[in-house]
Formats: sequence, structure tokens, C-alpha cells
Amino acid sequence: MAAVSDPRPGPRNLITDIQGLRVGNAGDARLKSGVTVLTGDEPFTASVSVQGGAPGTRETDLLAPDKTAPGADALVLSGGSAFGLAAAQGVMDALAEAGRGFPVLSARVPIVPAAILFDLLNGGDKAWGENPYPALGRAALEAAGAEFALGSQGAGMGAQTAQVKGGLGSASLVLENGVTVAALVAVNPMGCVTTASGRHFHAAPFEIGAEFGGLGPDPAQGYRPPPPSKKLAAMAGLSNTTIGVVATDAALDKAQCHRLAVAAHDGLARAIQPAHSPMDGDLVFAAATGARALSDPALELSALGHAGAVVMARAIARGVWEAEGSDGDLLPTFRDSLA
Repeated sequence: MAAVSDPRPGPRNLITDIQGLRVGNAGDARLKSGVTVLTGDEPFTASVSVQGGAPGTRETDLLAPDKTAPGADALVLSGGSAFGLAAAQGVMDALAEAGRGFPVLSARVPIVPAAILFDLLNGGDKAWGENPYPALGRAALEAAGAEFALGSQGAGMGAQTAQVKGGLGSASLVLENGVTVAALVAVNPMGCVTTASGRHFHAAPFEIGAEFGGLGPDPAQGYRPPPPSKKLAAMAGLSNTTIGVVATDAALDKAQCHRLAVAAHDGLARAIQPAHSPMDGDLVFAAATGARALSDPALELSALGHAGAVVMARAIARGVWEAEGSDGDLLPTFRDSLA
């Protein structure tokens, strides 16, 4: 592989800097909720690591290294708590119609693992009749492309942090060996993405350029995070979870993907304090397209894990930085809070 002078973001600074991956968003402003879908031109190797105490998932058991499913056709991040798991059905149905899926004799079964966050108490109108998430999942898949919006989009549409609105973030990094590592994340934690002053990101040491404002580290950084300002006691205890994907174009097997997902959680913990709480369902999928062979997988996997943590931390801050306000919000955006 050709050498690259210095690690740097890819041309889009998005997870779609990994060739063959596409992302689509769909949302409902009335609900203040939505869905984000990651898919590929071909199935990709995938695994998962769950570190939070309150996860909501679908088909994640298939991603364990000892399970027979070879990969995934799409990964779904959704709002809506357990209702949002139905988004994966809409994605699965659309993929089946397109002839995608794991072959079982004459049948094909799309593999679509999913994870959800709790956004049922964010000021949106949740009095739906028919569950809206299958249609949102299908719409997100149909919208999938190389370019997609961040902030209050897709699974990040109704996301909140302890202090300000959350959002959908992404970031990428091209390593010296030419391998790309990138992250996609919906940021909705119990904890704080900003420091006690409320004017700096915990992830500031990892920022490249001014991708989330260029505000720099907090000179008064300390141990105690700011108190939560989520406006209902139930929200502080329940309306949580950060879910994301770390991806690479390196050739990894399922066990190596699992190690990459575990390492990416380090970035989540760097960007959010506290992280991995009993009230969060923090989860990271890992995906590998296999386009680039590794010459020394054991050694290079460590570098990929470090890069995965860095892009995850950056993506989390970007998601919050890009959030936009809308009528009925219970929390301000980070940018509005700086005014």
C-alpha cells in the first residue's frame, strides 16, 4: 500500500470516505425522531461491542465471532426506543426486494443488525398510530449515498445530551499506511459532551482543524462534570444512549472487527463524561469492507483501534456542534448556549 505522509481526514470527513459505504438519513420533525442507515455496495464484515447497561438491539448476536453469519447488508441506528427497532424491518424488506441477503439455498435473508436510543421524552409528538419506524428505515436506505447531513438528522434528530441537544456525527482518518478508519454516531448520552464551563468539548484534544468549532481544550478542566439539565427526572434516568459505527477499508475478520469496536468505545469515553452508565445503552458496531490487506494484522490492528477511538471522539463532538434548534425543543443547541 502506498504511504501517506500524515494521518488526516478523508475528503469528506465522513464515514463514506470508505469506498463502497453509503449512509442515508430519514426523520420526522413532528416526532423529533429519525433513522440512519449504513449500507454498502456489497455485504461487509461486521461485529459489535455493547458497553452500556441498557441497550436496545436487533440481531447483534449474529455478529459475535463464533456465529455463522459472514457479514451484514446494512446497520441501522434509530431513535424511538424499542419502537425504533422496527426500522430494521423496513430496511430488510427493501433489501430483500433488491435481491440482497445471505443465501440459504434458493432464499436470501438480508442481515440488518440495529440499535436504538431513547428519544421519547424530547418534546416531539409521540402519539402515532401505526409505528412510523419501518417507513423511516426504508426511506433512510433509499436516501443512502456518499454525502449525508450531520447534526439534527436521522437518528440524531431528537437526540439530547445532559446539557444541550445531541445529534448525528461522523469523522474519518486516513492512516500512514493508506487505510481509512471512520465513525458514524448518534449522540444521546446521560453524560456531558461539554466540560464544566459548558464552552468546550471533552473531545477538543482530538479535533482536526475547526471541525467542531476550534474552541480548544478547557483551561479549567476538572473532575466534576456540569449537572444535568434534562428537564424531567425521568429523562435524566432513561432518555439516553450513544450508538455508532466504526468502519475501515482494511481486511478484518469478525474477531478483529470486535476488537475494533471495543477500542472505539475508548473514544466514546473520551468525548462523553460519564459514559457507559447503567442508564445508557452505549453500543458500537464495527464494519470492514476488506479492500486493503494488512501486512501485519496483529500490529496494525492496534493502530486501527487507536484511530477508531480518535474518530469516534471527533464524530461525537461534530454531532453536537452541528445540531440545530427547532420548535418545541427542551434543550438549546451547543452553539446557542455559547451566545
